[in-house]
Amino acid sequence: MERPNWAPADIDLERPSVARVYDYWLGGAHNFAADRAVAQKTLETMPELRGVVLNHRAFLRRAVRYLLGRGVRQFLDLGSGIPTVGNVHEIAQAADPGARVVYVDVDPVAVAHSRSLLADNDHVSVLHADVRDWAGVLASDEVAKQLDFDEPVAVLMIALLHFVADEEDPWGVVGGYRDRLSPGSFLAVSHAGYQADEETEAYRQAREIYDRGVTRMTFRDSAEISRLFDGFALVEPGVVRVPAWHPESPADVEESGEGFPGFAALGRKA
Repeated sequence: MERPNWAPADIDLERPSVARVYDYWLGGAHNFAADRAVAQKTLETMPELRGVVLNHRAFLRRAVRYLLGRGVRQFLDLGSGIPTVGNVHEIAQAADPGARVVYVDVDPVAVAHSRSLLADNDHVSVLHADVRDWAGVLASDEVAKQLDFDEPVAVLMIALLHFVADEEDPWGVVGGYRDRLSPGSFLAVSHAGYQADEETEAYRQAREIYDRGVTRMTFRDSAEISRLFDGFALVEPGVVRVPAWHPESPADVEESGEGFPGFAALGRKA
């Protein structure tokens, strides 16, 4: 396979990645044949999955706009992925050109492409790191350059924590970031999941394909996701299905039924 000029030399083009599969589902162009193959095979089992992914992305935009309306101008986007239209810095800096963003991802393609696109933006930094290493992320030069933790910071974990297994303690990972935040800061989370009695055969098969082809996912219910917000006061309406969090139109609410395989919430640190 010919290596595109935007692909770092040290990545395996035959190994699918979370960021690049997600990029394909979002309609992006920074993915390889191996990513497209597993993404398409998953869609064959669960065709609605692309709409699910787009709903997580839409929640990100709604959450950032909500946070801007509450005066937040600093954003730490963990597991940020490959830049697409409507990224955090575009929304935030349209409201305030001085808004600051740090993007963090473990995928070298996501990081390389982000750095290339944002090289001239002094208020945005891109960090290549594993978000589970919260101490390393928070101690990085990129975070120190952009974020003042004496002021409110919004930590964004969008479609991220379902890639952190229970034994890797996602609640502890969130707690590491939470403890660095000043009062008035926020945590935004969207997460794949459903209640225990809701798993369909299509969901099960799609998850098995993804687990084998890309990486393991851990679906969680609303109670487990609520635990991620220990130390935060949940913003109304609390932990709800992704489309039901501050929908932009009545049509969005129609998608918020009990069958949607994911939850979202925003919390404020007191």
